[in-house]
Amino acid sequence: MSWLWLLIAGGLEIAWAIGLKYTEGFTRLWPSVGVIVLAWLSFYLLSLAMREIPVGTAYAVWTGIGSVGVALLGIVLFSEPAHASRLFFIALIVIGIIGLKWVSPASH
Repeated sequence: MSWLWLLIAGGLEIAWAIGLKYTEGFTRLWPSVGVIVLAWLSFYLLSLAMREIPVGTAYAVWTGIGSVGVALLGIVLFSEPAHASRLFFIALIVIGIIGLKWVSPASH
C-alpha cells in the first residue's frame, strides 16, 4: 500500500507544480487554494508512504515522479523544448525511480 500512496503523492506533486503556473504568483485565489490543497495532500500521502519505505527512497521517488511529470507536461502544455538530450535525461530519472523501487526493502 505504501507504494500506491507514493505514486498518488507523486501524481499530486505534478498537479500542484503545474498549478503553480496558473496562480500567477499566488495572485489568483482559486488556483492558489487548489495548489495549497494538492500540495498538502501530496505531502500527507508521502508521509504515509514513509511509514514503510525508507525516507531517502520515498523522497527521491516522489521528487522523481514530480520532475518527470512536470517536465513532460511542460513540453505538452507550455511548448517547452523537447530536445533529444532533454528527453534522454528525463529517461535517466525514470530509470533511477525504477531502480530505487527495485532495491527498496519495502518492495520485497
